[in-house]
Amino acid sequence: MRTKKGQITSAKMTGTVTVTVHRSIFHPLYQKRFTRSKKFLADTGAHKDLIVGDTVLITECRPLSKNKCFRVTEILERVPRVSEIREEEAIEKSIHREKKHTVHEKKHSPDSSVSSVSSKK
Repeated sequence: MRTKKGQITSAKMTGTVTVTVHRSIFHPLYQKRFTRSKKFLADTGAHKDLIVGDTVLITECRPLSKNKCFRVTEILERVPRVSEIREEEAIEKSIHREKKHTVHEKKHSPDSSVSSVSSKK
């Protein structure tokens, strides 16, 4: 059975994802290497939490529909989820929070002394 490593480019269908597989080929005349990509429809099976950007391993199986002949077998790399990003932002805010100015610091600022002098005139 053939296996391919690719990145999910669409996860809008139920039970199916579109996986783009990039491969590098060598041009016989120009002696240069360039990339070609192809999209495959793959059945998600037991993997339900797949989103765009995840890197997966797909393997060939029997035809599941007209265009779907692959199944997701392994998730190699996950993209950070929105909940994880919000969690990281909250942690960053708590670590790097700004100090609140005390009343003592406000009295000694140069702007407050100028305003008090002008109000006495």
